[in-house]
Amino acid sequence: MQAQPSPDAILQTGLAFWASKTLLSAIELGVFTELARGPQALESLRGTLGLHSRAARDFLDALVALGFLTRNDGRYANRPDTDLFLDRGKPSYVGGILEMANARLYPFWAGLTEGLRTGLPQNEVAHGGPNLFDTLYAVPARLKQFLAAMTGISRGANLAIARQFPWKDYRSFVDVGTAQGDLAAQIALAHPHLHGMGFDLPPVRPIFEEHVHALGVADRVTFAPGSFFDQALPQADVVLMGHILHDWDLPTKRMLIGKAYDALPDGGALVVYESIIDDERKENAFGLLMSLNMLIETPGGFDYTGADCAGWMKDAGFRQTRAEHLVGPDSMVVGIR
Repeated sequence: MQAQPSPDAILQTGLAFWASKTLLSAIELGVFTELARGPQALESLRGTLGLHSRAARDFLDALVALGFLTRNDGRYANRPDTDLFLDRGKPSYVGGILEMANARLYPFWAGLTEGLRTGLPQNEVAHGGPNLFDTLYAVPARLKQFLAAMTGISRGANLAIARQFPWKDYRSFVDVGTAQGDLAAQIALAHPHLHGMGFDLPPVRPIFEEHVHALGVADRVTFAPGSFFDQALPQADVVLMGHILHDWDLPTKRMLIGKAYDALPDGGALVVYESIIDDERKENAFGLLMSLNMLIETPGGFDYTGADCAGWMKDAGFRQTRAEHLVGPDSMVVGIR
């Protein structure tokens, strides 16, 4: 017999922001960083975090019920995944992107309905402020937080690209829109014969250099300042663009792919990666939601399918293309000149 329709999934998704904001507030308050020191009882943790007595127990027990904490004999502790990925003191910390989501995206997504009706951004621009990138780059501390967030969300894919792409066939690479330079650093760590560079706006340089120095690849990975709007891309055997194309409208996407083509030798490769939407547009919900996030954040950005990207590459002159899954919602599209 066919199962009776149930409202469970509807209600769980409709109220999913309850759980989301609980996690985001826990990160903001430093719950997981504090518990990385060791398990703590309710009153001790409440005092350390500055929680009101009315809210503390329900808040911490909600984190237990959601699977982010454990509680044994009245003492709260991190689970292995939250201890590894949400302790600010560990290099594996991925909470930067969630800190940004809490500070910026959470309130801006309240404007999604307006954005769907108008096609206009719902971030600072909607309230008369500067655009996303002017906002991020205006304050060094905010820029560093954003670049660290990009490292957090990209680390798994960065490692997969370093592992999966046939780097033995190439000698040099440039990572366009490099942010902290984690993709470039992970490639260099995995392949000692390679030399690479990160290409980004000048204010990124000290943040990039700090990161690649900390990872021990500063002798083989250097920074090239510049704007991909105003100048040609540095030449290399491989050009990489991670979480770049989806920020821009279609003419700009085509322009950037064309600049990558011009920067490559015959046989060189362009690697584009982000949350590529599946070609049927039915499965990668994260990629589709990311595209809605581009509606919230940008005047013309959108995410796309692997087939879309391959078509743009072929239009630019690339003779071969292929798409490969990386990790989670991320895939890469490779074009060979």
